[in-house]
Amino acid sequence: MIFIADSGSTKTDWRIVSSDTELGQAQTAGFNPMYQEADEIYQEIHDVLLPQLSDKNPDAIYYYGAGCSSPERNKRVEDALLRIFPNAFISVDHDLLAAARALCGRNPGIACILGTGSNTCLYDGTNIIDNVPSLGFLLGDEGSGAFMGKLLIKAYLYRELPEDLATSLKNTYNLTKDGILDTLYSAAIPSRYMATFAKFMYDKQKHPVIHGMIYENFSEFFERHVVKYKGHETLPVNFVGSIAYHFGDILKQVAKKYGLHVETILKSPSEGLIKYHQELLQTFGTPKKA
Repeated sequence: MIFIADSGSTKTDWRIVSSDTELGQAQTAGFNPMYQEADEIYQEIHDVLLPQLSDKNPDAIYYYGAGCSSPERNKRVEDALLRIFPNAFISVDHDLLAAARALCGRNPGIACILGTGSNTCLYDGTNIIDNVPSLGFLLGDEGSGAFMGKLLIKAYLYRELPEDLATSLKNTYNLTKDGILDTLYSAAIPSRYMATFAKFMYDKQKHPVIHGMIYENFSEFFERHVVKYKGHETLPVNFVGSIAYHFGDILKQVAKKYGLHVETILKSPSEGLIKYHQELLQTFGTPKKA
């Protein structure tokens, strides 16, 4: 029995599987070791995940997460998991590898994450062979819910929104300038706060001003990331994440402008990851802890 964890900055989906069956699932808050230490991650797993498991103990845990981009950060997650599951084989990898495996399987392609944050890679069917860096919330995250929220809130605070939109936004979220700035700069993970405004943009996406912002968001994403990859003109471009899923029609419109072929859009990588890891289990069996 193995656990597969797909963790974004907002939530973590846990799937419990055998070589041919899904045995259960659970959900906890998201983790990001760029901002969180092992103790905080451990506490959420202990307090929220364990009560959902019904005494299930994994032989192996495959954890894919936002921010898991260096050995030091990955070790924070690994240490938290080992404190609770000391006998399990544990693999911690970047959520970008999860996206590539879930979207492309063993075929080459461009894999993209568009959720609270954003990232991309060029995948050869086995490994990630190129990655235009994701610069995170402060400098990048083009295409993401957080970037979308920043576009909206900046336009609101700079008094650039039409009165009908500004009034609707203010009333929906009970906004004040000080409230926005206090929340943004005191939040442990500020991208989560900005991404909450994506729902407003989804609801108002037919308004020409909002449609233009969404279009701008995706245009920046393709310009700064996807078109930088060798072979982007012919390779399939695949997406996973809530923003790609809910704004798929506009995303495809922008992709067409760049001559790109969008092949797959998934809300979550979980199903693709389950298939990928079940095939590994069937072929190689359960890995053993070193």
